[in-house]
Amino acid sequence: MTVRLSDESAAFIDEQVEGGTAASRAAALDKLVRREIRRVRAMQDALIYAREGEDPELSGFHEAAARSRLAHDADADR
Repeated sequence: MTVRLSDESAAFIDEQVEGGTAASRAAALDKLVRREIRRVRAMQDALIYAREGEDPELSGFHEAAARSRLAHDADADR
C-alpha cells in the first residue's frame, strides 16, 4: 500500500522511528491505525451505552478488566 502524508505527519512518523518508539515507518503507521480502530470502537460502545444503558451481564466487567492482564496488554500496544 502506498500512502502519501503531509510533511508534518511524515516528520512525526520519522520521529517515532528515530526515537525508538517504532521499529519502522510501517510499524509506526500500523500502531497509529490500531489506536484509531480502538478509539472508534470505544466511541461506538459509548454511544450504545448512552442509548441503551449498561448491559447487566457486563456489570463490573471494566473493574475486573482493569485489574487483569487485559489492561496490561492494552497499555503495551500504546
